[in-house]
Amino acid sequence: MNYILGINAYHADASAALFRDGVLVAASEEERFRRVKHWAGFPVEAIRFCLETAGITLSEVDHVAIGRDPKAKFWKKVAFMLQHPALGFSALGGRLKNAREVSNLQTALSGVERGTFTGGLHQVEHHRSHLASAFFASPFPEAALLSIDGSGDFTTSMIGVGKGNKMEVLDSVDFPHSAGLFYTAFTQLLGFPHYGDEYKVMGLAPYGTPTRVDELLEVLKLENNGLFSLDLSYFLATQTGIIHYGKDHVPVVSRVYSDKLVQRFGPVRKAGEPLTQEHHNLAASVQRVTELLLFHLLNHLHQRTGLKSVCIAGGVAQNSVANGKVTRNTPFEHVYVPSAGHDAGISMGAGLYVHNQVLELPRPAPIWSAYTGSRFTTAEVEAYLKSRNITYRKMTEDDLFPYVAQRLADGAVVGWFSGPAEFGPRALGGRSILADPRRADAKELLNAKIKRRESFRPFAPSILQSHVSEYFEVNDTVPFMEKVFPIRENKKALIPAVTHVDGTGRLQTVMPEVAPRYHRLIEAFFAITGVPILLNTSFNENEPIVNSPKDALECYLRTNMDVLVLENCVVER
Repeated sequence: MNYILGINAYHADASAALFRDGVLVAASEEERFRRVKHWAGFPVEAIRFCLETAGITLSEVDHVAIGRDPKAKFWKKVAFMLQHPALGFSALGGRLKNAREVSNLQTALSGVERGTFTGGLHQVEHHRSHLASAFFASPFPEAALLSIDGSGDFTTSMIGVGKGNKMEVLDSVDFPHSAGLFYTAFTQLLGFPHYGDEYKVMGLAPYGTPTRVDELLEVLKLENNGLFSLDLSYFLATQTGIIHYGKDHVPVVSRVYSDKLVQRFGPVRKAGEPLTQEHHNLAASVQRVTELLLFHLLNHLHQRTGLKSVCIAGGVAQNSVANGKVTRNTPFEHVYVPSAGHDAGISMGAGLYVHNQVLELPRPAPIWSAYTGSRFTTAEVEAYLKSRNITYRKMTEDDLFPYVAQRLADGAVVGWFSGPAEFGPRALGGRSILADPRRADAKELLNAKIKRRESFRPFAPSILQSHVSEYFEVNDTVPFMEKVFPIRENKKALIPAVTHVDGTGRLQTVMPEVAPRYHRLIEAFFAITGVPILLNTSFNENEPIVNSPKDALECYLRTNMDVLVLENCVVER
């Protein structure tokens, strides 16, 4: 057997992924274990989890791949630092420190304390890892490739083509010309300053009208070569960088917008200030320009490759609204986005890159399941509940699914902890909070009881794959909740809780062979209500998604959730 361990380390959303003969055995973000969002150190706990799942030690791992390569575009980095001394010398120290950390993997691995690693070490460039996470996991024998995010290894976007178990890079865009930087700057301007807040702008955008697109296209310019550039006078990235990490390994976003951006598009919305129609319109305009950029890149990529399928990864690939529009705005007919398109997926991509591109081993089957994280047996759940003196009922599966479905149909909010945790930022029925999508008040109910998040953010529908065409205008397989599609006009009033203000939904298509227990629960709900959909949101409360029975119980106890299901055990108030 050949074992490859992929890791994302010293970078936001640290993670680990383990492959056996090219098949993904286990993958998880470090934040799930440490309970700190976007944790960015060395993923010791995630590596231990992967090894324990496979029943091996580090001594049995043949290759370790990290999704960073300090040598990538080295001379371009040097030239940039000389041209921008305000950032250059402080950044140089950070880059040298990071290079030492990345290069000294052997020492870091010793901290895992699960044997001694003696195999091959591989440094895989950030965006090549992203491309690999999408292409080598996809069902396509040949596809066009796009990776697009803030920045990694001095690249912000990369296009390429994949065939069989090989990828070829066609072109790239260098820092600081970055779609991620563009979106982050306006995220901050709209009053959302934290790492990862960009999805709030995406949720806010449908409340506005894209009135400022022409102005924004002077800030982000679509170039004739099929790529793009920024007017850097609107940004501070050449002076401050974008992301910084402290001793706590938590990513902190620098202020990236300049005074010029504020003068033209501001002022900055302060904490607690209400969102005005102008804010809504700006969000809509930023989202629209990001979509235009994506279509611009993909239309050019299609012209160069002539292919029908495309694989997309990187932080901007988490923009599910844009993803859902690709086949209607470009010639591409098929789109694959991995469950962890963001930087956590770097670990998976680095491992797949080594298996396919470096070792040239047979390409494994496509990855349709994100359920690669921690899992617990009903016996383990029972032992924990007893240790906490929690009253519960253990049910057979034949009784469990119809009972929970009926509770949902009666208006209960259910914490659903079932099988392995998901790899990626979306809860997909492994660690989910569920509700009845027919309830017009479900959003307010969930925010009052549990989530306490902004009212403009939508909740997602999980739908049986066999019923997608009845409810959505686009019939596609969307296992990772990575695309938003219009809901059919005659169904919007039936499922108001998962219909966003613009009549769309970020769907997850649930297949019995991928998520059998979740599929069975939705089937039970369908049998009672005639609706093959559940409202699905992540099982957390301003924290990483719950990972263990302890995490789930603590979240249940400190919120007003009605029912907690831990495998086959049911806890109720």
